[in-house]
This record gives sequence, C-alpha cells and structure tokens, in this order.
Amino acid sequence: MSLRVNEIFYSIQGESTYAGRPCVFVRLTGCNLRCRWCDTTYAYHGGERRSVEQVLEQVRAYKCPLIEITGGEPLLQEEVYPLTGSLLLEGYEVLIETGGSLSVDRLDPMVVKILDLKAPGSEMDPCNNLDNLRYLDRKDQIKFVVADRQDYEWAKHVMAEHALAEKTQVLFSPVFGELHPGMLAEWILADRLDARLQIQLHKYLWDPNRRGV
Repeated sequence: MSLRVNEIFYSIQGESTYAGRPCVFVRLTGCNLRCRWCDTTYAYHGGERRSVEQVLEQVRAYKCPLIEITGGEPLLQEEVYPLTGSLLLEGYEVLIETGGSLSVDRLDPMVVKILDLKAPGSEMDPCNNLDNLRYLDRKDQIKFVVADRQDYEWAKHVMAEHALAEKTQVLFSPVFGELHPGMLAEWILADRLDARLQIQLHKYLWDPNRRGV
C-alpha cells in the first residue's frame, strides 16, 4: 500500500489557529469535491506513489514539530491512517484538513481536525456530512469559507443551529479576491460572533498563485 503524494513542503502555516507557525505540509492527490473557488486544482491529479516510510523520511528532514496533511481530500486514501498514527507516535503535532464530506470517525483523537463546511458559494454544500460534528472537540476547528453575504448568513445559521462555538473553534475565511477581509470582519463584529476571522496568510506573504507555500 502507498500514498499518492502531490507535494511535501515546508512553509508558514497560513490558516487556522496555527497561522504564523512553521509547518510541514503533506499534500495528497485527489479530491471528490469541485469547489468553485478551489485554489489547489492541481492536486486533483498527478503526484507520485510513496510509502508511509518514504513520507516520514522526508518529513523528518525538515526538523519541524508541526505537520499538516491536506489535499485534495486526504481522507480518500486509506494509508492516511497509518501515516497519521506514525507521526503521532514520533511526537509530531498533526493537523488534517478535510473538506467535510467524508467521515472523520476513524482519525485518532489526537489528530487536530480542521473541517471545512462548504457554504452555498462553493456549489458543494449538498456534500456536507454534518454527522462529523459529533467527532469534534475543543482542539478541533470548523472553517467556513465565505464568498458573499449569502454564504455568511448560511454559516451563521449553521453555527447557531449546531451550537458550534460551544463544541469547537470556528473560523471564518473570505474567498481570496472575492470578499474583502475587512467586510467579513465588519459582519462578525456587528453580529458579535464567537468566531475567529482568518485570512490566507501565505497569499499575502508570497505570490498567491505560487505552489509550495
């Protein structure tokens, strides 16, 4: 068994409550969703087959304690579970970013789950698996990527309906180039939401179309 790996790189974490920290990213190939605003369409295809041990060897070389497994959709690949298990055994902080359509029930409780709930602007909202909410705790995070006011109101409703702020950390992120972060900040403040505004920090540090950052 092996993983299809699109890229492995060392960069500054650009999102989540870990934003600003150095991090090793393991991007796996393949995704079952097609979000309208996706910025990693290159990860739909390609990549190289690597064993779990080969991935671990490359990760170790960076000597960085924080690892994020992302995609694409990392939960499509069965070997993601032995990979996360091995990373945890070696003492790494392990984050996994998932699109929210596949169940997270098999992930080790020590893995920090960053669950992306799809708003209507993504055109993928019918794929949300809300059963995943029962597997989240305070260390985990839910991300709403917001393209416009309609997306914001939808996210606010979901947040209230499921009492998300009481269960986990909630992130609101504007679609880069479509919604100004300041506008989203004004909405959050006006509604006094118990949520964190995030921007994609890496897109402000480097060329937003650059890979491997």
